Amino acid sequence: MADTDKPLLIKRYASRRLYNTETSDYVTLEDIAGFIRDGREVQIVDLKTGDDLTRQYLLQIIAEHESRGESVLPVNVLNDLVRSYTTQATSVVPQFLAASFDMLREQQSKMVENMNSMTPMGKVPGMEAMQAQQEAFLKAMTGGLGQWKAPETGGSTETSGEGEDLDEIKKQLAELQEKLSRMK
Repeated sequence: MADTDKPLLIKRYASRRLYNTETSDYVTLEDIAGFIRDGREVQIVDLKTGDDLTRQYLLQIIAEHESRGESVLPVNVLNDLVRSYTTQATSVVPQFLAASFDMLREQQSKMVENMNSMTPMGKVPGMEAMQAQQEAFLKAMTGGLGQWKAPETGGSTETSGEGEDLDEIKKQLAELQEKLSRMK
């Protein structure tokens, strides 16, 4: 069984083929993307020189997804990233991005934890703080464009034609909250 605490070592041969050292077979960029989606860290090294090529291949994976229309990064964020390579802001950008993604992972983990314990969303500890952090992150990443606002946990969220469905969901949520209250 593979040690998932260590990065999966992928070796790149002179032929540019990528070799998974754990399973002793060749892999594609899509295979590597799958390992990462499954939570596995990877390290890609050149067999001949020993150079770490991980960054190059991760950027290539992102570029391929973006070129297929699976856009995650808005154009203005990509522009800011390019600018950060030509300004003295390069020392700040990596730390900002790392901290932002750490915060996002932490909040997602807390959200899943709270969902599993069946805590009603309106009473999730730290929900307001998480929403404020998300707003700040999105504002920073998009330069304030779009004026995204986290949905309110108590107000009306009706939109054209969906009111009846939302009312039914609200009713079911209220019933679940009542049942949970009685269980305590």
